[in-house]
Formats: sequence, structure tokens, C-alpha cells
Amino acid sequence: MSERNIPFLKMNGLGNDFVVWDAREAPVRLGAEAIRQIGDRETGIGFDQMITVEKSPAGADAFMRIHNRDGSEVDACGNATRCIGRLLMEESGLAAATIETNAGLLKAAATGMAHRVTVDMGEPRFAWHEIPLAEEFHDTRAIELQIGPIDAPILHTPSVVNVGNPHAIFWVRDLDAYDMSRIGPMLENHPMFPERANISIAHVLSDDEIEVRVWERGVGLTRACGTAACAVGVAAARDRRTGRKVTVQLPGGPLLIEWRESDNHILMTGDTEVEYEGMLDPDTLAFEKTAPGDRPVLEVVK
Repeated sequence: MSERNIPFLKMNGLGNDFVVWDAREAPVRLGAEAIRQIGDRETGIGFDQMITVEKSPAGADAFMRIHNRDGSEVDACGNATRCIGRLLMEESGLAAATIETNAGLLKAAATGMAHRVTVDMGEPRFAWHEIPLAEEFHDTRAIELQIGPIDAPILHTPSVVNVGNPHAIFWVRDLDAYDMSRIGPMLENHPMFPERANISIAHVLSDDEIEVRVWERGVGLTRACGTAACAVGVAAARDRRTGRKVTVQLPGGPLLIEWRESDNHILMTGDTEVEYEGMLDPDTLAFEKTAPGDRPVLEVVK
């Protein structure tokens, strides 16, 4: 390892995992190819998203920059917001933190339960050009889109919404009937979505519970996607499939989603975990673990 080693944290929210850099005092600049190599689960650290914590131009507690495993920069990541919110609250000793993102200012709050965090994800956007879509649709609760034969489509008529990034939700009866590793890439890159899209299949279990699988743009199949859980919860309530407060069951675990009627904001609550601390050699991209993630008080690595 060189003298220029960069410290990092490995974290996850319900298995949706991240590498976190603290760039508030010294910049951390990595190109797309380096991000892809670090994110490789066979040869690198492995992650769904790379999170860079920077000083906030808007005066928030921090700015959170988000890159997917394919090297692309995105505007929002709900699970990462909960993780960074936890770190900032532990660092300050306060019960709340404000995080600036490319999608706007997001507020994180402690819940009274260790490592569980609530984030106010703001208001959903439903207009076709805000999602965005390639065609105009007046009603985005169910748009005309299908894959497969015209007379027997595999999936069709998704709900679409933007919760910091674009989402399409297909309502199904059996999640196991669909091969998301095959269908996901086709739908993510469908011409209907000029900025690509996160693709979910969702099965409503009851008025307050939904089971979901997610293909995340720039990542692939993921154990959990916070913004997808928000999108599913909002889309279900909007179409009166459920109430406004639901538990979204993901492969990595549950997220509690509340689409608050008083101000139209989405609240997302779930667990966070620090897996370990480490050091990365920016020249060779070699890394080593330096400490486990089980200490009682953790700060953003400095």
C-alpha cells in the first residue's frame, strides 16, 4: 500500500452495499474505469454504489455524491442516504442531519432504535416529462408499455414515478415467475426511458405490505433499493392498491414507507450496517480491511 492510501467505510442498508469516502477535507477523484474496478465483486471491494461525502455548497451537514457500480453518477439513493445520515448523526451527536444531493436536500432522523434511520425523501413527481419519458402520457399510473408478444406480453402497463431517479413498477401475482436478470436490462434501457430506469416487479400482499424485486439501473439485481421501495409505496397508494403507509419487503429485508398526506413527502425507515473500515491504494486499487464495523461509535472516516 502506498503513502497516498485513501480510508473508506464499507456499509450497507439491507444488503444494498456501499463504499463511502470522506472527501470533506481532501478530494477523492476516481474515474469511471476505476469505479468499475473497485466495484467488481470478484476482484475489487464490491458495491452497488460508491458514496463520496463532500462539503455542502448549500450549507447542509454534507453533500452526498453517488456513483453506480458501472461508473455512472446518479442523483438519489435512499439506502445510502440513511447510511450517511447515521454517520453524520453519530459524528455530531445530534438526532437529525441534512444531506445535500443532486436531487435536493434530504433530512435524516434518528428513530430511537440503534442503527435504524428515517429519511424524508421529499415529494414524488408524476408528470411524464419529470420522470422523464420519451412520450407524453397524461396518466402515469399505468402507461402503455409492454415486452413480449402483443397478444401475450411478459410484462405490461407499469406505473412510473420519479423519486430522485426514474422508476417503473410492474404489478404481478408471482414474483418468482419472472427472470429479472433477463428482463431487467431490456426494460432499463427501453427507448421509453431516455435516462434509463429502475425496474421493479411488485406483488401486493395486503393493504399495508408489498413484496418487491428490483433491477437497479447501472447496478443490476440488488438486495434492496430505497428509492424503488419509495416508488412502489407511492405508486401503490396512488392507484389505491394499498394505504399510504406500507412495509415493502425486499430480498434484503423490510423498509417502512409512508407517503405523508399532510405535505406529500415520502418517509423511508430502515436499518443500516457498517461492515468494516479499510484503506485503498489509488494507484493500484489494492485495498485492505483495517477494522471491523462493530465499534459503538463511528464517524465518517477521516
